[in-house]
Amino acid sequence: MKGTKGRRRFLDYPRQGREGPRRWLPSWRQWLGLLSLGMLGLAGLFAVVYAKIDVPDENELAGKQATVYHWSDGSEMVSVGAVNRQNVTLDKVPDSVENSVIAAENETFYSDAGVSLKGIGRALVSMVSGGETQGGSTITQQYVKNTYLSQDQTVTRKVREFIISLKVSNQKSKHDILRGYLNTSWFGRDSYGIEAAAHAYYGIDANRLNPSQGAVLAAVLKGSEQYDPGLSKANHARAVARWEWILDRQVTTGKMSKEERAEYRTFPEPRKLSKPTSQAGQTGYLMDVANKFIRARTGLTDKDLARGGYHIHTTFDKERTRRLEKAVNDVRRKEIDPKHREADEFVQFGAASVRPGDGAIVALYGGPDATKHFSNNADTSAVPAGSAFKPFVLAAALQEEAEDSEDSEDSEDGEDGEDRKAAPADGEQTPADKLGGALLMGQSPPFVQAGKRIGLERIRDLAVQAGLRKESMAQLEQTFPLGTSAPSAIRMASAYTTFANGGLHQEPYAVSGMTYDGKKVPGLSRPEAEQVLDAKVAEQVSNSLRIMGWLTLGRDGGLGPEQPVAAGRTEPGDRMKSAWFIGSPSAAEPGFGPGTGAKTGKVVRPDRAPGAGDSNEPTTAVTMFRNKPGTPALLPMQGVGGAKSELGTTLPPKVWQAYQQGS
Repeated sequence: MKGTKGRRRFLDYPRQGREGPRRWLPSWRQWLGLLSLGMLGLAGLFAVVYAKIDVPDENELAGKQATVYHWSDGSEMVSVGAVNRQNVTLDKVPDSVENSVIAAENETFYSDAGVSLKGIGRALVSMVSGGETQGGSTITQQYVKNTYLSQDQTVTRKVREFIISLKVSNQKSKHDILRGYLNTSWFGRDSYGIEAAAHAYYGIDANRLNPSQGAVLAAVLKGSEQYDPGLSKANHARAVARWEWILDRQVTTGKMSKEERAEYRTFPEPRKLSKPTSQAGQTGYLMDVANKFIRARTGLTDKDLARGGYHIHTTFDKERTRRLEKAVNDVRRKEIDPKHREADEFVQFGAASVRPGDGAIVALYGGPDATKHFSNNADTSAVPAGSAFKPFVLAAALQEEAEDSEDSEDSEDGEDGEDRKAAPADGEQTPADKLGGALLMGQSPPFVQAGKRIGLERIRDLAVQAGLRKESMAQLEQTFPLGTSAPSAIRMASAYTTFANGGLHQEPYAVSGMTYDGKKVPGLSRPEAEQVLDAKVAEQVSNSLRIMGWLTLGRDGGLGPEQPVAAGRTEPGDRMKSAWFIGSPSAAEPGFGPGTGAKTGKVVRPDRAPGAGDSNEPTTAVTMFRNKPGTPALLPMQGVGGAKSELGTTLPPKVWQAYQQGS
């Protein structure tokens, strides 16, 4: 019988002649073999994937469907698109513009292989680890993503981008790739491609762009939401800084002389933002709010939406929106006379209706015309709330007393009560009761005192929980309880529904559903309603404000004897630069609250139980202010609407009443 000692095995593993752990450690030859096999396997896999992935049709983007926005009843509101894109050849694009784009996006464009392994590796690691997606793509990769792929940030899409970029780099010249990139890139302002961008920003053809203007357009390629100088002061500062960097970079790379660079020291301001005529009237404002909601919930960008193919079903009610716009226009025509009263110049209205039951935004008024007045008055956070904020202070006081009462009851057994707040005697008013009286009397000092007693942080937190945004809250100073914060009309209407809902808050939403190429877009499910106030506290606040409504507008508010009104009234000491009214028809027995130099209201039904509520009847916030274009601060309200308008505060209630009575 022959032995096996000394016979060489095909695979010497576990290793002969080794003892202990060393027997199980592969040799360097084995490591090298494994590495070689792995590389061969990856090469084979790459070859298979490379062969299977084809370069799609370049013209697919140009043929994309429009994005359609629908009213709440399903009918079409507006169709946007198709894609605003006009292809041009490179001879129609100045060399200086090409140089700006290359300096900004891919300095090694003419020498690289079309892909950046480092950039893709960083992006893949980031995605797998759950971190932020990272850039670092070459112009070729960006062209491939723009032309052939979706904007999804997934590993599969990144692999396809890599393969197609290699193929495109092998099949197309750098000249063709750059042409394709310049014709398919998103520049913001609803424009795809350098030709559309030149018209959107400067009102000229691309071949007339000078080096300075070209550098601005190269700057917005980084992201128009952050670098379009017309969107905000912060954007303008970022755009100027990047514009300077791009011009300086061309000097460094030898594409521009120092003498030529010295000619461009003044930032070439683009033309003012504009919207297409299809977005005239309220349509543009409605789209803005819907798009803002979509961006926050789904991660989609304006660039994604502009590519088309979406059907967006909004919560906006066509008839209510028409009635709200008509109400504002009627009151403006009757009460505002800028030709004869200087104080009536630059008057702006904003309004929003939110359904208490589910938070749906059913109507809004953003301004006279979205194609002329770009800022959305229904969604701005620049108008102080004034007295309309006081109900949240009252709610905080009542909530504190309710919690103290519960704590007192829980600690009665075996406690001497020495550290507890003394309960009021029968018939004695609590601090919150006195605050409710101050609300009816239009007194401000008690609210300042309440802020000191309760704590400004507690008041702010309750207001935010009720629906106001934290970023709209003012600094926590002594006057904070008097309404120095500046929430939007949408958020004020939403927060006030919390009182009608028995302390239950439902986040506002503007889109009920959305599809892309017939498939449902995820991320639009609504969060559960949250109990942020004790139900009895919400009822007490509402009842106090219902009384104020009767004192201010009368029991029927002009809507008939069956529907008494709860509304706030102007406070003589309130000198805020705005006026508010917040109301809700047929909602429940408890009422609503006051406004800003302001008025707030709620129509109630006496035949319904407190807290019953009608989830289909919206709460509507109306605001009025004066804003001169180019002037950051609001103008004073003295004299607006004439001497009898009480600083203009009688006008938002008239808008609200006209809206309820409209047909």
